Amino acid sequence: MATGQLTVDKTVLFFERPAHNPGPVLTRRSRVTSDLQNLRELASEPDLAQLTSVTPLAAKGDRAAQAQVCGAMLWASFAAPGAIPSVFSAICAAQTGLPDPGVTLHAAAVAIPEEFWWVFEDTVTGPDGGYDAISITVAVASLGAVLDAGFAGLSEVAAMEHPGAASAHTKPVPPMISLAELRKFPDGSLARELLSMWVDNGFDPEVLDRQAIGLENLSPALGYLNTRILQMHDVWHLMAGYQTTSLHEMAISAFQLAQFGHNYSAMFLTTVCTMSHLRQPQGFGLLLQNLSEAWHHGIQCPPFMAVDWEQEWGQDIESLRGKHGIKPFAGSFAPNLLEQLAAANQ
Repeated sequence: MATGQLTVDKTVLFFERPAHNPGPVLTRRSRVTSDLQNLRELASEPDLAQLTSVTPLAAKGDRAAQAQVCGAMLWASFAAPGAIPSVFSAICAAQTGLPDPGVTLHAAAVAIPEEFWWVFEDTVTGPDGGYDAISITVAVASLGAVLDAGFAGLSEVAAMEHPGAASAHTKPVPPMISLAELRKFPDGSLARELLSMWVDNGFDPEVLDRQAIGLENLSPALGYLNTRILQMHDVWHLMAGYQTTSLHEMAISAFQLAQFGHNYSAMFLTTVCTMSHLRQPQGFGLLLQNLSEAWHHGIQCPPFMAVDWEQEWGQDIESLRGKHGIKPFAGSFAPNLLEQLAAANQ
């Protein structure tokens, strides 16, 4: 995962807030609080036909439509994990005009606790210095601690039922990847490309400490899936053609979500879209298009969780793409678009 500052042009979305100024900050927080109250009322099981109809309006900047889209995302991501595929599929199909796979809405849900909304408000407001890739990951992951006690059980069931999870509940938690082991493979191999990606960019092999965030305490399917994607995130970057830019980090979250219903990815995308709706609604359409294209890419690719990537270390990426039928991501926007906009706005 990229560790650079997630800062974009003011017409899209700010992950980095300006220098602290008590007056404007209080005014912005007051508006966020008011708008979040509206989202709380909309965070309920959606009518998928209505959700499909309002999504294009949301992309064009209609704030009421954006609130409906965010409300549906919030409900699925933080109350009804089994409904994540159907809700995001409806949104992404409406945005791109591509066929909706027609996933059935699985509506078992828990209530969203009062405490969640207080923490979520702090999350979408963000720290004074802005978010970087690590801090926003930690902030979003921390939201799981303030969800209803029954949410974990629903998430485990959703993970076990998702076809892309590849029977995760039956698999042992994988060990960390050894850098020394990667060095044994020839130049040009997947192993060496991954090693170069980590070493050249100063990335951590696992962006978060799996013990520090308590992955060993998760139920079998969630424990395996969250550990495996923490471990394989950068492999998926390489294999699926996602760069380590702000826009592509958002995109690969949608790819992961489509691939195996990754609940954290749903939480992350919901948080980002809510930040855009509350603070930069004119950029909402760009985010929707980006995540929708990546969602469909994830649907079209073979299930990455079913691949034993360690057995493929010695092969080059293009050969592996051919072997597994993987086409690299080809989104509508330049991968570094947000960085370009940020530079132009300085």
